[in-house]
Amino acid sequence: MKDDDARYEAVSSRDARFDGEFFFAVVTTGIYCRPSCPAVTPKRVNVRFFVSAAAAQAAGFRACRRCRPDAVPGSAEWNVRADLVGRAMRFIGDGVIDREGVGGLARRLGYSARQVQRQLTAELGAGPVALARARRAHTARVLLQTTDLPVTELAFAAGFASIRQFNDTMREIYAGTPSELRAAAAGRRGRAAAPARGAGGGSRSAPGGIALRLAYRGPYATAEIFDFLQVRAVPGVEEVRGGRGARTYRRTLRLTYGSGIAEVDEPTGPRTRKRPPAGLVCPAARGADGGWLECRLRLTDLRDLSTAVQRMRRLFDLDADPYAVAERLGADPLLGPLVAERPGLRSPGAADPEELAVRIVLGGPPERAAELVRAYGKPLDAVDGGLTHLFPTPGELTGEELAEPVRTLCTALADGAVVLDAGADRYAAEQALAALPGVGAEAAAYIRMRALGDPDVGEGGVLGAGGPVGERAVAGGWRPWGAYAVHHLWNAGLLPAGELPAGRPSGCAGALPGRAEGVGRGRETAPAAVPVPVG
Repeated sequence: MKDDDARYEAVSSRDARFDGEFFFAVVTTGIYCRPSCPAVTPKRVNVRFFVSAAAAQAAGFRACRRCRPDAVPGSAEWNVRADLVGRAMRFIGDGVIDREGVGGLARRLGYSARQVQRQLTAELGAGPVALARARRAHTARVLLQTTDLPVTELAFAAGFASIRQFNDTMREIYAGTPSELRAAAAGRRGRAAAPARGAGGGSRSAPGGIALRLAYRGPYATAEIFDFLQVRAVPGVEEVRGGRGARTYRRTLRLTYGSGIAEVDEPTGPRTRKRPPAGLVCPAARGADGGWLECRLRLTDLRDLSTAVQRMRRLFDLDADPYAVAERLGADPLLGPLVAERPGLRSPGAADPEELAVRIVLGGPPERAAELVRAYGKPLDAVDGGLTHLFPTPGELTGEELAEPVRTLCTALADGAVVLDAGADRYAAEQALAALPGVGAEAAAYIRMRALGDPDVGEGGVLGAGGPVGERAVAGGWRPWGAYAVHHLWNAGLLPAGELPAGRPSGCAGALPGRAEGVGRGRETAPAAVPVPVG
């Protein structure tokens, strides 16, 4: 949405579809909000619009305490775009600025620091430092409201360089000192009020960890994504507890400063915000305008908090735009009924791209990857239910005793010949993977779709060969949401589970992981499917 008048209409109708897509600020109050803020709509003459929360903060506006605009889902645009800005936003979300600074971000992007600064400022109204600062402030607010950490320790855990910087930033963005923010959160809990609706922030204290609400926009097909993850869970690294409708997905995480365990609950009932009086105009919403997944994180080092949150968001595809997907795919005669039947169907990503790549190339059911975990993974200090290990790093999987495709892949990952980080060049990564002996185009395409979170799974959308599926895919009628089209076809049984339309070697073509030995062995024809895919 580029036109300010159209943006104002969205604000007037409190349209939650655009939360995270843009922000508006009110010059008479000095605050900025999300489009769905329930406060009285300000006069148009007093409203300014911003592409990012960081830009609003840089212009001197502070976050609204009522709608918490810093906690909205991220923009789906950054997952679609493959240019410098899109890649930079994915890197910043993964914490690269905090770990490596602007210079590290520029090196990863292959541009000068000055060019990165200029491009981000021109498009987003804020440079990389301001964008990272907004991210740190949000992390600090979550820690203040969900933990009893001393403020000094909390400031450094959130990524601030000094206590003074931390205090100044919190006052500027939230119009209160850290102590005041913590006291306000404690007061809300003491009054037994409903947890604040911070869709990316904390809602309560969790024994031994941090409780979070991971926001999403629009409808969310929860059962389908938990089904998808459950049948692919690798014992020792992942597990799913509980029965359908009340499951908890759990997994170990290898992070920059330490390790962690993440838990995400399947909602047992609707968890959505009340619809504004104007309602929603998108029929795909089915009465929902967003909600959240309950998440708990137990980390050995709290400096990993924001990175861990972002990785779980990618795994559960929480920054997707189901309205845009429904608008595009719903117009297709084949997919339209499927989209209406399963609104909010997501395309799961990966918590660890390198782990997923190894699992894809290894092939077979999850137990095959579990054998690798038991032999090479790092044991947890204490077993936690079915979680016993961290998945081995590529550097730990380069021994001569390992199968050739896995060893080749891990050697390439370990020496940097193949890069699968959050902001990697997706096309370059796919080409590098496809060129590895024993990997091939089929596995490379699927790794691009899931490990790198590409919603547009090929140059022309989903690539097919013959039949109504192939004709629409090659015509590019599903762009840029081909990955979601594939998931709809799988769920409807129009494509066998674990299979994509076969086609050209470029893009998402051929077999998916779990199709027995063929995946990752360079085979171009589809091998026989097995019931439970590993990826």
